[in-house]
Formats: sequence, structure tokens, C-alpha cells
Amino acid sequence: MAIAAILVFIFGYNFLKGSDLFNPGQTFYAKYDHVGGLAPSASVSINGLAVGKVTDIKFDAKGGLIVTMSISTDLKFGKNSEAKIFSDGLLGGRSIAILPDYSTSGFATSGDTLNSLVEKEIMDAVSDHLIPIEEKVNASLSKLDTLMLGLNNILDVEGQENLKQTLRNLNETSGSFKSAAKQLNTLMSDNSERLDRTFANLDKTSENFAALSDSLAKIEIGAIVKNLKNTLGKFDGLITSIEAGEGSVGKLLKDDELYNNLNGASLQLEQLLEDMRLNPKRYVHFSIFGKKAKEYESTENTPE
Repeated sequence: MAIAAILVFIFGYNFLKGSDLFNPGQTFYAKYDHVGGLAPSASVSINGLAVGKVTDIKFDAKGGLIVTMSISTDLKFGKNSEAKIFSDGLLGGRSIAILPDYSTSGFATSGDTLNSLVEKEIMDAVSDHLIPIEEKVNASLSKLDTLMLGLNNILDVEGQENLKQTLRNLNETSGSFKSAAKQLNTLMSDNSERLDRTFANLDKTSENFAALSDSLAKIEIGAIVKNLKNTLGKFDGLITSIEAGEGSVGKLLKDDELYNNLNGASLQLEQLLEDMRLNPKRYVHFSIFGKKAKEYESTENTPE
């Protein structure tokens, strides 16, 4: 009975420590700067499944803490897997979750040291989110305090009276709007037939415009543009020919000799007409009795 009691004591002690005498399993280590309240016998899980417990936590000679984990399963995972300390529920303690990594070809073996990772506690995470909110609230309160001081400075006795007067003016304006709306309703009621005819005409106009749009859409714009382009090309060629002095118009614009000849002919024609006006007998002779025309005698009016 004494031996049995000793064995039960040893078994119970190791069970409370998280050790399994019948299945020691694999042992892994992880080094942390702090464990955040992690205690021996804490659960070790993989993908949410409990696969072992923390058996020991001790100080490292170089600083930090070394956590020993016992995993009783034969599950294989890579050497780069991480042992993350996290909070097991809102009021629960701290536990370890192994984040398996299968990207490497080698598997972790008993006695290896895994990469360590510590997840923030819930209160720490909440505090991290509350701190910026607190700062914004404080800034808003400061601005609100400044605004209230400004309002207190503005809303003195005179300011309050002005505000009351403004409200009275707004009330009067609202009454004017109400009266105008009533008149508008009366006007709309009295001219409803005219408005109906107007809207009917607008509908008809829109239909005509739609028909016109359809007609315009059916016009071969491409052919018109092509013909217009050809016409402009011919006109451009004509202008180029005139500029080059080709044709009658081009010679008239560019040939100075033709211009001078036309100018001279115009001058001679003007002289001839002037001479006919001054000396008609020189060019036309009438004789009823058949008299012989006198020889023309030059006068001082005769142009040279």
C-alpha cells in the first residue's frame, strides 16, 4: 500500500505538471523574452487540437525564458514552425499554439528549438486601439471647449438679441414663402388647362425633334464629307493655279504686261469717248440735202 501510494503520488505529480509517464512523446523547446503569464501544464495545440502540454519554464543563462513542451503525438511538421503564445479565451490563461510549416523538406525532431512568437493579450490589443481613440476624443473635447468659449463670447446680451431678431426675420420669411406657395398653387390651378396644352406642345415638339434626329442620323454624313473634301481639294487646286499665274484669271492677277495693256486700252477708250463727246462731227455726219461734209478742223478741245 505504501508503494502504491508513492506511485500514485508520483503519477499525480507528473500529471499535474503535464507529464505523461506512459507516453513521454516528443520534446521541443522555444525561447521567449517574456511568456505573458504562461505556466507549466498549459495546453499545446496544433490547428486547435490539443497535442501536448508545457512541462517546464526556466530562465536562460543569456537572458530570456526557455519553455519545454511535450507533444504526445507523432504529427510531423517543418523545422521553421512557430510556437505562438496566445490567450485561451477572454478569461482563460495563456497557451501555446504550434503553427506548422511544411515549406521546408526537413521535419522537426524531438529536442529541436522552434521559432517563438507571442500574441498580444486581449487587453493589450484593446488598449492599442483605445489609445488613438482617446487621443482623438481629447482633441475633440479641446476643440469643443474652444468652440464653447467662442459661443459664450458671441452670445452676449447684444448677440442674443440679434439672434432673436434673426429668428423673427426667419419666421417672417417663412410666412412670405408660405403665402407665395399659396399664390403659386392658385396660379397653377387657374392655368392648368394652359399648362396641359403647353406640355402637350412640348411633347409634340420633342417627337418632331426625335424624328428630325432620326432623319439626320440616316443622312450619309461620310459621303457628304467626302464630296466636300473633294470640292475643297479642287478649290485648293484652282487657287494654286491662280497663284501660279495659270489661266486667264491667273494671268490677269500675275502678268504685269497684261495689266499695263488693259490700263492703256482703258485710257485710250476714255480719250476716244471724250473726243466723241467734244467733237461729234468728226465721227458722225448728217445731211438732209446731200451736202458734202466739211473737212474736220482741229480745235483746242481735240485730245492729242
